[in-house]
Parts: sequence; structure tokens; C-alpha cells
Amino acid sequence: MPNLNTPTTIKILARIQRKVNGTPKNLGTLLVTYNFPMHIFRKFAVGAPLCAGLALLSQEPPPQLAHFHHVHLNATDPKAAIDFYTSKFDCEKGKFAGALDAVWAQKSWLLFTKAAAPPKSEITSTIWHIGWGAEDMKATYQKQLDSGTKFATPITDISDIGGGNRQGVFFYAYVDGPDHQLIELNTSNHHHFGHIHMLSKDPSAAGEWYIKEFGLVRRGQGPPSREPRMYRGFQIGPSMSLMMDNVNIIIYPMEYAKTQWPELWKDRNEFESTQGHVTDHIGFSVDNLDETIARLKKDGVKVTGEPRTVLGKLKIAFIEGPDKIRIELVEGHAVKE
Repeated sequence: MPNLNTPTTIKILARIQRKVNGTPKNLGTLLVTYNFPMHIFRKFAVGAPLCAGLALLSQEPPPQLAHFHHVHLNATDPKAAIDFYTSKFDCEKGKFAGALDAVWAQKSWLLFTKAAAPPKSEITSTIWHIGWGAEDMKATYQKQLDSGTKFATPITDISDIGGGNRQGVFFYAYVDGPDHQLIELNTSNHHHFGHIHMLSKDPSAAGEWYIKEFGLVRRGQGPPSREPRMYRGFQIGPSMSLMMDNVNIIIYPMEYAKTQWPELWKDRNEFESTQGHVTDHIGFSVDNLDETIARLKKDGVKVTGEPRTVLGKLKIAFIEGPDKIRIELVEGHAVKE
């Protein structure tokens, strides 16, 4: 057992006790600041405030059951699509599994399947768009225009999307990409591949599914609101914002699509499968595919493709997620080759 009666130990613990004032956040800050051994603190901690703080600190983070692996696109000309992405955005050419021409975007892949006919690009599946960040959105937008990039939506100021009257802070624009893949550029603190924006019949339930089945982390504090929220005539809430490694998965309600594309949605109340669309599916990597598939089956998740080996060494499977999204599961994490 450690000696708790040394002058240094007593001094540190006394300061912790004076400063914490029942606030677990302050407690955690002090413990980290002093790099104080938790096994010693447990012997000293008494009283409700300190015990409450210790309980909070002792909670294990939710397990990360998977990592982001890829976005898989259908393309009439994969080579031209690869040239487009690597010349317009922060990403580079690479060989996936040592065999397929692809795009490496920081920590994950863009993969391509050659389509005999133009894939469906209308927003009738759950995947709305993919996106890159831009530190200086106005300069980035002008640079894209100068290089001949076509935009589906020009640069737009949405600084007030969080409320208030702010202007000139947050901008976005939609690039009209290969086969009309929608690609967002938006104000950010980086210029990397950054997000996938989805739509859902129930964004809260969809987000909870990703958290439960794959360990995604929800952004924001407090319980997520299930109340509708409007912005410039569009319903953008309830919504969910999740992180998986460096990729933000954002989920808006289906009602957004019904307002934005009324002709597409006038007789529609369900999403189509993403399969066959320009964004065909997304991929997550797992450590053990067989164990993951067994767990998902136990949870009632629909498995659409049992585990198999492709390219001589890659073990994959397919499942269907919320709103008929096609998800590929890959054994082994994404690496640039």
C-alpha cells in the first residue's frame, strides 16, 4: 500500500479537496494536471463530491467497435473520377489492397466500381452528400471556380444556422462531381475529407443505432432533442451528429428532402437502398468479421452478404443499416498501400 502521509501527497490531496468544490470537471482537471495516481486517490477520496467525481472519471468510454474504412462510388469513368478528386480536393491516388486504383483521403478510402450506365444521383436514398473542409471558404470557392469546377449550389452564408444573427462566419457550397456526385465544401478548421451527410425517417433512432452497433460518438452535450427544428423553411431537426475517427456523420430528417426536391418526393415516403446510386455504400473496418456478424445477427441487423474473401486476401461482408443504407464490413483497418 502506498504511503499517503508524505508531505507531497498531503499537499496535493489537500489542494484537490479545496479546489474541487463538488465539481467533477474541476476534479478531473486537477488530477490530470498533477498526473496523480488514481490508486492513491481512491484510498483518500471521501465524501460525496469527491466520490461522485471519482465515479465519473472511472467510467470507461464506450468501446469503438469499428473504424471508418471507405466510401464506395459508382462511376462511368473511374479513372476520370480519381483524377477529379485528387486534383480538386485534399486526397491522393493509391492502390487499394495492392490491386485497385483508388483515392486515399487521410485515413480512409474512396473506392470506385465502373458503371455501365450513369448511376442514380437523385437524392432518394439516405446518403445525401460527402464533404471536405476549407479553412478559407471564399478563397477555396474562387480557386475551384478558376480551375473549372462546376457547382450545384454556389457559396452560401449559413452562419446563423445555430441561431442568432451572425454573418460571414460559416459558408458552404455543393460541387457537382463525377456522375453528379454531390460534394460539399464548407468552412472548417481543416481541408480534409470530413463528413458524410445523411437523411433519415428517424434521425435520433438512426444515430442511436450507429452508436450501439459500431460505437460512434455523439457530438453535443445532454440528451439529443427529438423536437422538429426549422431553418430557412427547411426542417433540419431532430438531427444527429456522430464521429467515427476523423469522419463526421450528420443525419437530418427526411422532411428536408421533401421540401428540397418536392417532385422526387411527392409520392414517396421511404428511402431506396443506396445500392446502385452514385454513392453505393460506406465501409467500416472491424477486427474480427465473423464475431461482428454474429453479434449483429443477434441484434437483429439484416445481413445482406455473408463473409467472403475477395482480392485473394480481403475478408468482407455486407449489412443493411437504418433507412436501407448499404454498409460493407471489412476485416482489418484502412491503410495506405
